[in-house]
Amino acid sequence: MRQRQFFTSDLSVNEFLLIKEVGFHPVGLVLGSSIFHIGYQFVAATSNCEMQQLTQALYQARELAMMRMEEEADALGADGIVGVRLDAQLHAWGSNIVEFVAFGTAVKHDQGQNWRAPNGKPFQSDLSGQDFWTLLRAGYRPLGFCMGNCVYHVGKQGIMSWLSNPQQGEMKNYTQALYDARELAMERMQYEATELGAEGIVGVTVEQNSHTWEANVLEFSAVGTAVAPISRDHKIPVPALVLTVND
Repeated sequence: MRQRQFFTSDLSVNEFLLIKEVGFHPVGLVLGSSIFHIGYQFVAATSNCEMQQLTQALYQARELAMMRMEEEADALGADGIVGVRLDAQLHAWGSNIVEFVAFGTAVKHDQGQNWRAPNGKPFQSDLSGQDFWTLLRAGYRPLGFCMGNCVYHVGKQGIMSWLSNPQQGEMKNYTQALYDARELAMERMQYEATELGAEGIVGVTVEQNSHTWEANVLEFSAVGTAVAPISRDHKIPVPALVLTVND
């Protein structure tokens, strides 16, 4: 019988057992980080526009954190990483300094099958252990963790605009700015998924953050797990009724 190596994991008990039930075992908790000075880009106060330099800087910061987490998983011989979380943390070192931290549990298949991403690196997924189990049981597999972002300057509306339109109504300038920013982030995430050959993206979340900037400069980030089918028969497990016997 093959001896297992000691591992650490942030999986719950249920997640741990479900991952083992579909043929994987955890090999270690992996982490990557990047401390980044995000700076500022000057634009006209009344303009709605993407701040492309900041968009690229924050994307690069996340990418460095993800890459370092991936390298730790690769060093452990893992096939992939589940339960990936990507957080931004502000420290006391400076007003424009943000640390991006990526972490999750590296897993390996028991039978030695190749479950790695198309680029040969361990796949990354933000799915929980339960969702990972359901996905595989239904005939799909994760290909990678996809992300897109957009830093956008929402133009300030002048005092004369407020005075000329005192009635209640939609503030179309702000609506359109936020819509455009979210759409750009989503499109970039979708592009990453198509590059992986994915059929779609599951578990998508879109977050808004102003980091250390003023209130009218916002970053929208979209993340999710790209998936692809591994069988033609996609039978979803039927939920079972469970009655607790606890008082």
